[in-house]
Amino acid sequence: MSVAASDPSESAPEVRTAAGALRGSREAGVAVFRGIPYAEPPVGALRFAAPRPVRGWDGVRTAVAYGPPPPQGGHFGMDALARDTVGDDWLTVNVWSPEPGPGAGLPVMVWIQGGAYVIGMSGLPEYDGGRLAREGGVVVVTFNYRVGLEGFGQFEGAPANRGLLDQVAALGWVRDNIRAFGGDPDRVTVFGQSAGGGSVAALLAMDRAAGLFGRAVAQSVQGTFFSPELAADIATACAAELGLRPTAADLSAVDPVRLSAAGDAVGAKMIQWADRWGPAAHKSIPFAPVVDGDTLPVTPWQALADGAGRDIGLLVGHTRDEQRLLTALDGLLGQVTREQAAAALDVFAPGEDGARRYLDGFPAATPDELYELVQSDCLFRMPSLHLAQAQIAAGGRAHVYELTWPAPGMGGALGACHGLDVPLVFGNLDRGQTAMLIGEGPPPEAEELSSRMRAAWTAFAAQGDDPGWPAYDAEQRLVQLFGTRPSVAAYPEETSRRIWQDHAMPVLPLNGR
Repeated sequence: MSVAASDPSESAPEVRTAAGALRGSREAGVAVFRGIPYAEPPVGALRFAAPRPVRGWDGVRTAVAYGPPPPQGGHFGMDALARDTVGDDWLTVNVWSPEPGPGAGLPVMVWIQGGAYVIGMSGLPEYDGGRLAREGGVVVVTFNYRVGLEGFGQFEGAPANRGLLDQVAALGWVRDNIRAFGGDPDRVTVFGQSAGGGSVAALLAMDRAAGLFGRAVAQSVQGTFFSPELAADIATACAAELGLRPTAADLSAVDPVRLSAAGDAVGAKMIQWADRWGPAAHKSIPFAPVVDGDTLPVTPWQALADGAGRDIGLLVGHTRDEQRLLTALDGLLGQVTREQAAAALDVFAPGEDGARRYLDGFPAATPDELYELVQSDCLFRMPSLHLAQAQIAAGGRAHVYELTWPAPGMGGALGACHGLDVPLVFGNLDRGQTAMLIGEGPPPEAEELSSRMRAAWTAFAAQGDDPGWPAYDAEQRLVQLFGTRPSVAAYPEETSRRIWQDHAMPVLPLNGR
């Protein structure tokens, strides 16, 4: 987790928050404050509890280093990164501001990172908000929230969706403090990708988040939302790895590293529970928001259809080739057999005749293409599109996009894959793991596309109703295509849209219950 060098020629910026004074740094003309606690460390007596307000401090607190990330799963080496940090202040925010001070009144953009609800930390270089803040004239906020069993395990004696409650607490901190950093608390946009996009969707459905933001950008919305029974059954299997019961009392004494490892162990062998856990097992997704009727009353699609987001500006979209990176990570790129494609259609296509409809709709598709299409649609593309459709059905407004630009990195094999939008939106084309998708020496077309996307995102944050293309509607279905030459056209995934048009995006159940 690298930190950009500060500029010694400028004085360190200072602000005063509700909890105390902070001293940050200046980097390329932007004031930066890192590692600001927004809640008490969720350890000891507060382990598996809802976040508690942070206590104040005396004097001036230095805010130049990211806070330690919450315990992480082992994907992409995130567990090692977490172990290399010191401290248990897992719940911290970071702020980039081009104009710190109470009178600036700048739009605020609050980022929620993805990671399948298993990994995720705000200190990764791809999430550095400096360029977005400097060139977009916005205040950028990133933060850590609990993931894995710490944040989403369904335990007896612990509130559900603790990771989502952390997000609400971070947004509450923004409401109460962002004016000191130059932000306007009445112009807050939440934006997130993958599990972060799913989190944005969940926040739209949560009463606790009402009034904390007025605009939402949901990128590649992860469509997995669990029933309490499914989440509890998975947590029971995780606790069994440690020989314990799935209760907060039993698990609170377990070292966080061991608990994360138990989650990883179950995630690695989920297929053996496929009959009980369904699609979540086939995709090895052990954690997701739980529709418990309390913290998360209903699914985001139901909430928006009922009008929950009618007064909130919504920008939502996905990449064209969402699944391709995931197929490559599984070692199956170009290797999918007819049997594997047929199995994917049986599991992920909607309804009893979903597999047949894919075969009829894409008669020339190869096994690789069918495998990619149905999983892209099920996990990201159709959840994103249906969020927009639910919003406009209730009288709200939504703008839709698809990223179609093929990534030149990795030999160009991944197309417009999952995660490609992250470096483009932040403008960090040469740092972090997602920069590998761009390749060595970002080409001019990547810089141009990134500039276009950043301009659209920041314009939406500033104005709330115009990212630069028409709103989506049920007749024309116009969307922005971010390709080599961006254009506005009818939604291009029409066959998939028709296959999924009657699917209600339900809660994933525990089979047999």
